[in-house]
Amino acid sequence: MVKSAVTIAIVPEARKGPFVFHEDVAAGCAKAAALGFDAVELFAPSAEAINAQPLEQLLSDHNLSLAAVGTGAGMVIHGLHLCDPSEDRRQQGRDFIKGIIDAGAPFKAPAIIGSMQGRWTAETDQATALGYLRDSLNELGAHAAQAGAPLIYEPLNRYETNLATTMKEGVELLAPLETNNVVLLADLFHMNIEEACIAQGIRDGGKHIGHVHFVDSNRQAAGRGHMNYGPIVEALNEIGYDGYASAEAFPIPDSDEAARQTIETFKAVFG
Repeated sequence: MVKSAVTIAIVPEARKGPFVFHEDVAAGCAKAAALGFDAVELFAPSAEAINAQPLEQLLSDHNLSLAAVGTGAGMVIHGLHLCDPSEDRRQQGRDFIKGIIDAGAPFKAPAIIGSMQGRWTAETDQATALGYLRDSLNELGAHAAQAGAPLIYEPLNRYETNLATTMKEGVELLAPLETNNVVLLADLFHMNIEEACIAQGIRDGGKHIGHVHFVDSNRQAAGRGHMNYGPIVEALNEIGYDGYASAEAFPIPDSDEAARQTIETFKAVFG
C-alpha cells in the first residue's frame, strides 16, 4: 500500500523552494499528523541540524515515520556536487551526503540525491561526469547499505541537470553500478517535463523506483494542476510500488492549504 508523506524544509536558503512546510519541524509534524499523513520528509541544512531535532519524540508523539532526508542543502548552501572537476570538492560532497545518510539511519530513512548530482560541462565532459557520478553512487550506496537504508537517486528535468532526466536514463545510469542499493525517485513534476508519458516512465523505472514525489504539473499540491493521476496510479500498481508518495510542492496558496489539498487528492487517487 502506498503511504503518504509531506515535506518539511528547515533551510533558510530554500525558503522559496518546493516544500510544503518550512522552518518548524515540530509544527510541521503536528499539522501532518492532524491531516492524516503517514510520514514527513525532511530537508535540512546539515546532518547536525537533523541530529539536533527531537525527531524520535516528535515522530512517536504524532505516530509518523520519516520517509526520507534530502541532501540538496549541500548544493544550495555550499555549492557541492558529485561532478565537480575538483576531487577535493567531490569528496566534500560525498562526506556531506554520508552525514545525511547517517542522520537518517536511526529512522530507516533513505537519503535523496537530487541537485547534488551536478551536471556535465565544458570543463567536465559527459563521460567524465557520468563516471564521477557512478563512482560516488557506488561509494554512497554501499555506505547507505551499512546504515540499513537504500540510497535514492533522482532524475531531474533538463533545466536542473543534463545527466539523467528520465526514468529510462536513470535505469541506464544504475545498471553498471557495483552496488544494488541505489533506487530511483520518480518525481511527477520532473517527469511531466521529460517523459512523453508519465505512466510509461513509471513502467520504465519498474522495480528500480523506491520513492515518489507526489505533486502536480505546476509543482503545486496534487490537485491544483492538470496532472492525470489515474494512469500513474495504475502504473505504480503494475510495478508493485508500495513506498511513499511524498508532497514536494510549493506552499501555494499557503502551507496549510497545500498540505490539505495533497492529502485530499492522495486519498482520492490511491483509495
